[in-house]
Amino acid sequence: MTRIKRGYIARRRRTKIRLFASSFRGAHSRLTRTITQQKIRALVSSHRDRDKQKINFRRLWITRINAVIRETRVSYSYSKLINDLYKRQLLLNRKILAQIAISNSNCLYMISNEIRRKEVDCKEYTGKVSTKFPRE
Repeated sequence: MTRIKRGYIARRRRTKIRLFASSFRGAHSRLTRTITQQKIRALVSSHRDRDKQKINFRRLWITRINAVIRETRVSYSYSKLINDLYKRQLLLNRKILAQIAISNSNCLYMISNEIRRKEVDCKEYTGKVSTKFPRE
């Protein structure tokens, strides 16, 4: 009776997994079971850390904006700036504001002063400032 050789599909699957884990150290790049475990773990970590990276960058932008804003005025802060931006319906996200704060802090001062001046004009005109944001 002649010897029957196995197919190539399982071997192709294993080599594909080995290519993914070729940079891992030790048995994590040589043994098939360990490679599959490490592949799952690596993909889970990368997914988790992508979300964490977004959170960390947002935190960094907020810190930079707050640091530049508080240099000039004691009573003005990041939260008041963002609130005033929403009231004026200015579409500047935190990333852009942080880039402005780093590259040209005078521009950020001008933006905040313009917002504050418009708020004072609005108070004089109506007598009060609405705390609710406009619907449209």
